[in-house]
Amino acid sequence: MQISYRWLRDYIQTSLSPEEISEILTSIGLEVESLEEYCPVKGGLEGFVIGEVLTCRKHPDADKLSITTVNAGTGEPLGIICGAPNVAAGQKVVIATIGTTIYMGNDSFVIKKAKIRGVESSGMICAEDELGLGKSHDGIMVLDVSAAPGTPAKDYFKIETDYIFEIGLTPNRIDAASHIGVARDLAAYLATNTNSFTKDRDYSIPSVDAFAVDNHTRPIEVIVENTGACPRYAGLTISGVSVAPSPEWLQNRLRAIGLTPVNNVVDATNYVLHEMAQPLHAFDADKITGGKVIVKTLPAGTSFVTLDGVERKLDAEDLMICNASEGMCIGGVFGGRESGISDGTTSIFLESAYFNPAYIRRTSKRHGLNTDASFRFERGIDPSNTVYALKRAALLIKEIAGGQISSDIADIYPNPVNPFRMELNFRHVCKFVGQEIESKTIKKILEALEIEIESQTAYAMVIKVPPYRVDVQREADIVEEILRIYGYNNVDSSDEMHTTLTCSQKPDREKAVNVISDFLGSCGFNEIMSNSLTKTSYYRQSERFPANRCVNILNPLSQDLDCMRQTLLFGGLEAIIYNINRKNTGLKLYEFGNCYVVEPEHDGQVLKGYTEKQRLALFITGDKAAGNWNTPEQPSTFFSLKAYAENVLKRTGIHIKSLKIAGIQNEIFTEGLAYTAGKNLLVEAGTVNRKLLKQFDIKAPVYYADFRWDAVLQMIARAGNRYRDLPRFPEVRRDLSLMVDKKVRFAEICDAANRTERKLLKNINLFDVYEGDKVESGKKSYAVSFVLQDMEQTLTDRQIDKTMQRIAEALAKETGAQVRQ
Repeated sequence: MQISYRWLRDYIQTSLSPEEISEILTSIGLEVESLEEYCPVKGGLEGFVIGEVLTCRKHPDADKLSITTVNAGTGEPLGIICGAPNVAAGQKVVIATIGTTIYMGNDSFVIKKAKIRGVESSGMICAEDELGLGKSHDGIMVLDVSAAPGTPAKDYFKIETDYIFEIGLTPNRIDAASHIGVARDLAAYLATNTNSFTKDRDYSIPSVDAFAVDNHTRPIEVIVENTGACPRYAGLTISGVSVAPSPEWLQNRLRAIGLTPVNNVVDATNYVLHEMAQPLHAFDADKITGGKVIVKTLPAGTSFVTLDGVERKLDAEDLMICNASEGMCIGGVFGGRESGISDGTTSIFLESAYFNPAYIRRTSKRHGLNTDASFRFERGIDPSNTVYALKRAALLIKEIAGGQISSDIADIYPNPVNPFRMELNFRHVCKFVGQEIESKTIKKILEALEIEIESQTAYAMVIKVPPYRVDVQREADIVEEILRIYGYNNVDSSDEMHTTLTCSQKPDREKAVNVISDFLGSCGFNEIMSNSLTKTSYYRQSERFPANRCVNILNPLSQDLDCMRQTLLFGGLEAIIYNINRKNTGLKLYEFGNCYVVEPEHDGQVLKGYTEKQRLALFITGDKAAGNWNTPEQPSTFFSLKAYAENVLKRTGIHIKSLKIAGIQNEIFTEGLAYTAGKNLLVEAGTVNRKLLKQFDIKAPVYYADFRWDAVLQMIARAGNRYRDLPRFPEVRRDLSLMVDKKVRFAEICDAANRTERKLLKNINLFDVYEGDKVESGKKSYAVSFVLQDMEQTLTDRQIDKTMQRIAEALAKETGAQVRQ
């Protein structure tokens, strides 16, 4: 939100600099994210002065140029070559002196002393567009004869520099979404924290005492059918207006805060909106058929063309402002094309309303329309301000567009919103703040914030919070208001420390995440963070992640963000294709994130069926090493992923031997492995199915590992720290060449061997696989090494041979493996 320093000072008389105000606003919860100088004319007319043309004659060598001498107030007349057809002696003009920068649109150039056709020129006589004061370039700008030579142009044209505060407004502080709202908070701070600021110098708001109805020639009946969606609606008519560009002061005010002036009527409504946070809308009264304004909803599917020319299909809950025959405006969100103000408008109906925030937010999100009006309505504006803002806007329109107020104010307000009444206990204030604040200081702060004190005792007070403070509903909220105005920096800090001992859960989830993140980073992985919101279309054809288990968003920002993710897979594939399209193909990515699932049947309990689990995903694709003159390219394989996945488990302290490893093949993985501990699945790792990759237009293989991180943490907690003595006796290696069926996996060989010899067998390694002409069809040859070691004595040949014999027999029995001689 942008706030103008000069505009702000219309409501609070203070000599504080913009920098000082910036610090105060940040300290009271209105964080100033930036403070920038603003000038309505680019460059601020620096270097331009008023001059008088003393002489003017034709250039001897150029028909379209004139040689002039100009009095610039410096004593010595300047010789300037001018190409304007209207230059003449005796004129008062604007001169760009040497060194002045001329801005022409996005381009600029600096005035230098130069010779033009042999005659020296020491400046430039300017046209409107060269000054930034208009668009005309037909000739030089001629001023009134009273202009004094040597006067800086910025003083003559009264160019005022402003400062713009960019405030990061939090959603609960809509009361400060205007210049008056900011002035009110600033005044409350100054009244409490400075001695020089007295009550008679408090902030002020524009008077509407001059408001009066001129005639009753254009009465318009107002009917509110849906009072739940529109608790208050007010309006009046103004006839005889003349739609034209707004006066310069109003245009400058709007441009300063980033708005584009439209016309005097629309600009007046925008001005009041940013002045007091009350959105207004002006209708062409001649377009209101039947002489009625009806606030209601229309049937679902009704077509309506908005101001931007887009035809929209209405929902049955979209609140509409209608005439007797059709909709004119989406209430509180966006106007209609047919009923808007045009150059031919002579009578207007001016609307000021308070709409239900929930209705406005749903409509705004449903149609993707985010306007200044919807921003304020959906957060909750001041319902008591409706008529005041209407009178203020009516007087302003009469001032700048003429016309007469031609109807009484129609104010439909069947159920007035009353102030919120609560009790404030002084002891609770002390408890929350950590020190005692005097009751008179509390009273002063609350009165400055326009919170009414109904009654007071020595221990508490009963207060009434105005309706526009939608965020103040509890005693703690009142204490927060007191503290932010009192000043957080004014709370005494004590050397005494009060603390308690806590026992944190083991293992520490965040520490485990950081350890694995550091490990993966050292292995060349890059961390990604994808949106936890995704699109339902990913899950509609999936059996693994069915769409009926998606946590759907009631008011999605778009169709691509309409549900919570069930898996990290799709976000990772989006990141992969994004990088591939930008020629970044060798990728190693990881992501920690939560996944969300809802069970369709959950006994009617709202939250019972919802689960949120943390996952870790690894992605590998492309080459693991780029080729060069002496090393060929090395593409990534499934075994690259398998090594990283197992090393992640090892890094957490989980022993791979303690896990069961089984092959998997499903709609996600063409082939892969699943690692389980008892009944708990820890990791699935494999090659992503080509059909799935085709949906993302990924042609290269992608290898993906999915860690159930909650299950991994449970395993870590059970595993604990383990250690063993360094071996004192040597290990022995024996190799077997095995002939096995092609369907037999190495994991089966390992399982059979480990079950046979648990004490001496320390490691098994597959160091060669052969399938070829020398092996019969349907078979393959494994060359496997077995490492044996006894921790208590040196193994003898007899022990080794006996152990290897038992392993060979077990392999033959369980897997059909035959030892090749």
